[in-house]
Amino acid sequence: MDNLVAASLLASDFSNLEREIKRAELAGVDWIHYDVMDGLFVRNISFGEPVLKSVSKSISIPIDAHLMITDPIRYVGNYAMLGANGITVHYESTPDIQSVIAKIRALGCKVGLAIKPATPVAYIKPYISQLDMILIMTVEPGFGGQVFLTETLSKITEARQLVNESGREIRIQVDGGINAYTAPMVLEAGADVLVSGSYLFKSDEMRRAVNILRGKNSEIN
Repeated sequence: MDNLVAASLLASDFSNLEREIKRAELAGVDWIHYDVMDGLFVRNISFGEPVLKSVSKSISIPIDAHLMITDPIRYVGNYAMLGANGITVHYESTPDIQSVIAKIRALGCKVGLAIKPATPVAYIKPYISQLDMILIMTVEPGFGGQVFLTETLSKITEARQLVNESGREIRIQVDGGINAYTAPMVLEAGADVLVSGSYLFKSDEMRRAVNILRGKNSEIN
């Protein structure tokens, strides 16, 4: 599978989201990554359903919804209805992750399961046959602009081994501190979907930044 780049709106200019989305699309990103934070599961509040309802009509590429919220089963239906193509929930967010996975699947969305840096990759194994993507957080979830945690590289490799053993095509996504320096490391470790916010939206040449994240060096197409 080709390496993909997802632009995290969390680092965009909130005063003009439509412009920022178009800028990312023109730069060649593959997905728009939509981070939802409730102030409970993580110590921050980002944006939720009303904002996605407003901007989804401006998005022409897949919407990758990352729900960093408690009790996600209450909300996955709403995000599916608002146009999310894939919905990722955290293993740590509910004692009944199986029911959440089943509901996302029933809604017709791609299913992602995320783990925090301290959560063992082995916890994902019971659900591997039902997943389309595994998200390895490479920072503590909740805030953008954090420094990449190098100790997460081994978790990416472990997740890739788990996927290879399953025989299924499952994406390995990484989120947190992804830039020109860390991208080659996570690709080498086995990731194939790179979420980036600050590095992309603060770049003067976003297309070049996208290509660097994909592993195409400084090539501009």
